[in-house]
Amino acid sequence: MRKLPFDKAWIGATAAKWPTPFHVYDAEAIRENARRLKKAFKWNDGFREYFAVKATPNPHILKLLAESGFGADCSSMAELVLAEKTGITGESIMFTSNDTPAEEFAKAYALGATINLDDITHWDFLVETLGGKTPELMCCRYNPGPLKGGNSIIGKPEEAKYGFTREQLFECYAKMKAAGVRRFGIHTMVASNELDPDYIVDTAKMLFALVGELHEKLGIDFEFANIGGGIGIPYRPDQKAMDLEYVGEGIRRAYAEMVAGRGLKPLKLYMECGRCITGPCGYLVAKVRHIKSTYRLYAGLDACMSNLMRPALYGAYHEIVVPGKENSGETSVYDVTGSLCENNDKFAIQRLLPVLERGDYVVICDAGAHGHAMGFQYNGKLRSAELLLEKGGKVREIRRAETLDDYFATLDFSSL
Repeated sequence: MRKLPFDKAWIGATAAKWPTPFHVYDAEAIRENARRLKKAFKWNDGFREYFAVKATPNPHILKLLAESGFGADCSSMAELVLAEKTGITGESIMFTSNDTPAEEFAKAYALGATINLDDITHWDFLVETLGGKTPELMCCRYNPGPLKGGNSIIGKPEEAKYGFTREQLFECYAKMKAAGVRRFGIHTMVASNELDPDYIVDTAKMLFALVGELHEKLGIDFEFANIGGGIGIPYRPDQKAMDLEYVGEGIRRAYAEMVAGRGLKPLKLYMECGRCITGPCGYLVAKVRHIKSTYRLYAGLDACMSNLMRPALYGAYHEIVVPGKENSGETSVYDVTGSLCENNDKFAIQRLLPVLERGDYVVICDAGAHGHAMGFQYNGKLRSAELLLEKGGKVREIRRAETLDDYFATLDFSSL
């Protein structure tokens, strides 16, 4: 059973101030994940992680990671502004979007962000948006199609809406060079929640090979290769965390052969991980509201899929811990549900747990990425508070819970 960074007494004291459900993040565990990732790639002088803001879009989390030297991977206007308000600007931002509106390109350019194009037509659209100006530094997202397999979350590359074909990549870099772009990067992102370390190493090899070919055919020297994120976490008890040290060493060897060994200019290695940094460090804390017995035994929580929709969306597994009953034995089988008017509003299906009672606290693990961020307001459900847990059990609110006033704020009742 998962060991938590807090106990039942801590939950009770915290819930007295911030009622359940709430999300809580372990700050020191996040810092340790950041340190470990950086250490695995310390061989590359220019290595940088651009934290995927979409995973945990909170300025307190971004600030914590910026203090560890991380940049911000943004994909929308809100994420750009969030990075800006946190003090992350310039080339500390990697802007990778798709179906991008003009105002987002303009904002990214104004912030000095590295703009990463998703489609060949976006180059002319960007130049038009900027009134004929061309950025000094540009990047393109490569989609290898059937040359590389995907996975269940992001799909097969050839079916994904993201990125350039190989032919489009060569064409666009030639156009950008002719237009006066002088600095270049290359990017790909072809998997999500991947646990095979060789998949990540092979992704780096793929980009290193492309860098060499583009240099030979177009005379372009690349500054960086962004191999994306996609490093998964072991949601299930029988899964193992990815060996970052193995990945770092595998990519180092590939770099020595395919970049340094070919006489190419030094290449900075970038990543845009989100899940593996904050995912295991976040918890959704809820309370059992009702126990229902019909054709199955149901444990109804005061949380619902608006607080964590991954189980409903992907059939994702999240370990569940019942503080205070860790030694009681798992003897009863429950569907763990919420109160949304959707039958797939379930955190677990036929899960073996200790006997549950009304008022028991339940902790849903690995909810630190793509958890609160994916919340919604169907049925008028309100999104929960986010808390940050520091050493010694100290906790502070980093996002308040929504209220009914928030929910109704955009409606005009005066015209009824």
